[in-house]
Amino acid sequence: MKKIGVLTSGGDAPGMNAAVRAVVRKAIFHNVEVYGVYNGYQGLMEGNIKQMNLGSVGDIIQRGGTILYSARSEEFKTEEGQQKAIDQLNTIGIEGLIVIGGDGSFRGAEKLTQKGYPCIGVPGTIDNDIPGTDFTIGFDTALNTIIDSIDKIRDTATSHERTYVIEVMGRNAGDLALWAGLADGAESILIPEKPDDFDSVIMKLKRGQERGKKHSIIILAEGVGSGVEFGKRVENETKMDTRVTVLGHTQRGGSPSGFDRVLASRLGARAVDLLLEGKAGRMVGIQKNELVDHDIIEVLKEPHEIDLDMYNLSNELSI
Repeated sequence: MKKIGVLTSGGDAPGMNAAVRAVVRKAIFHNVEVYGVYNGYQGLMEGNIKQMNLGSVGDIIQRGGTILYSARSEEFKTEEGQQKAIDQLNTIGIEGLIVIGGDGSFRGAEKLTQKGYPCIGVPGTIDNDIPGTDFTIGFDTALNTIIDSIDKIRDTATSHERTYVIEVMGRNAGDLALWAGLADGAESILIPEKPDDFDSVIMKLKRGQERGKKHSIIILAEGVGSGVEFGKRVENETKMDTRVTVLGHTQRGGSPSGFDRVLASRLGARAVDLLLEGKAGRMVGIQKNELVDHDIIEVLKEPHEIDLDMYNLSNELSI
């Protein structure tokens, strides 16, 4: 290959810039031209594509968000939109595309792969909901953002003797809620992968109250439901002073952690290697600290699974 492209799509995640940097510099190291696609698949269809050089990715490894920007596109989901994207790539002579993003972005790469266009997926999403990899780019940074926020909320919860319900992101995956809840000693963690056990939450709160506990933290994954509504249920049932905090998009921002910078660099570089090896329709990932790659079509058929041992541990430690 002499020309490859790179785009970021879907929700932004800290570390995407580090991945873009790795793709660009790894390709140039191998004397391959690199083209950045701006505004995701929408920009791809519109031909918003520019050649990148070493300077294009200078001083971005520490920046959150994505310098290539991101956009969602309904048109790209159509046959006509996908062909329009391929036509733009062919016009420039781009022979392979690296897609950095989450589940929806990978499904776009899957469509291009099925049409015979070489794509490699790099998992970049704070949700950590991509099968075939232990961690996705951005998860660690978002997790630490949540932990920092919960630490601060616990201070005021203690001062005012309140129960706090904290809603975190994650779409339909409970990884952020589970990891943050375990790291911060939350009394209860509610995730989409486990049934809503409201009675268990109330039992823990009342049991803590009986032994003199003055405050409690409940972590609610957004895939379970509204934190505001759940907070009302808790207050109505327990008569405890209850507050709700929805952390929202603060979880997506900020400088990526060291872990995410290294992960993004390794995965981005490996994606280039796969294209240069003549491989296509693959997804790169990390399992047991080893780089792996999977068939992107097959991996998307697999369900996302939560670590139930961690979930059980959180319940055992929050007695």
